[in-house]
Amino acid sequence: MLNKTKTLQKCTLASFALYDAYTDFILSRQAMQCTAATLEFYKYTAGKFLSWVESQSITTPQEITARHARAYLAELTARKLSDWTINDNARAIRTMLKFFHAEGYMAAPVKFDMPRVDKKRLPVLTADEVGIVLKVCKSARDKAVILLLVDTGLRRSEAIALNWNDIDFTTGLVTVKRGKGGKARSVVAGATTRRALLAYRRILSSNGDSMPLIQSKTGTRFTGSGLLAIFKRIRKITGIHITPHSLRRTFVILSLRAGMDPLHLQAILGHSSLDMVQHYAQMVDDDLLQAHKTYSPIDNLARLR
Repeated sequence: MLNKTKTLQKCTLASFALYDAYTDFILSRQAMQCTAATLEFYKYTAGKFLSWVESQSITTPQEITARHARAYLAELTARKLSDWTINDNARAIRTMLKFFHAEGYMAAPVKFDMPRVDKKRLPVLTADEVGIVLKVCKSARDKAVILLLVDTGLRRSEAIALNWNDIDFTTGLVTVKRGKGGKARSVVAGATTRRALLAYRRILSSNGDSMPLIQSKTGTRFTGSGLLAIFKRIRKITGIHITPHSLRRTFVILSLRAGMDPLHLQAILGHSSLDMVQHYAQMVDDDLLQAHKTYSPIDNLARLR
């Protein structure tokens, strides 16, 4: 049984009926070859929900109703969690309950409305801010990491999974062997980024082709939390809101401003449609001002006659 004292991302279930159904669900995700991060996501969200329903005297999946899901999500809302966090929990719970019904753990499907996510302007760095961030990087590693993420649009998990032989330093092609959904794809690192990576490689003691690209001081593969520590340090110095995902959005915005074709951007990001490109490419004030200056119907009346 999963031990709650080892990590908050595990859940302890006394009910064998709930535990067996939950274990079967996690095994099904493993059989689908979900990434370790995805499995942890389900354990932290769906697992927490099952622990909660058990505290409500529920001992079998059959007893779970939409009312329980709504009450649990209401508790998360009362804790002032973000819209996206609550929505993530709801998605995981919905996926698990669909599995329970499909596999016969529940006689009838459980349906509930998904929590609404307010559309908010997400943080994106300007070109000037990227320059400021690079100036405060204290090590070759930190500079290489920032350049790599801004130049390629890689996710945090994809960047730390890279080995040195995943980069062709002649062409700049970077092979992502297992992106989101287990999909492989290629991205491109420019000449400046490649030079920064080579400068970083020169100071490493373990720099063989099969070694991790981003390493800890002991030569082991960098962790996601280690990467976040870099951004926390930079944020404290500069006051600029910087996260791996804000750099991914920055990659989108700056690439579009530089004239990249959205279809090429879609392929680099690893999305099956342009929808997510449009989601990332939110217009910022400078873009709107420049667009209106160029295309204002009133300012251009003479030209349009």
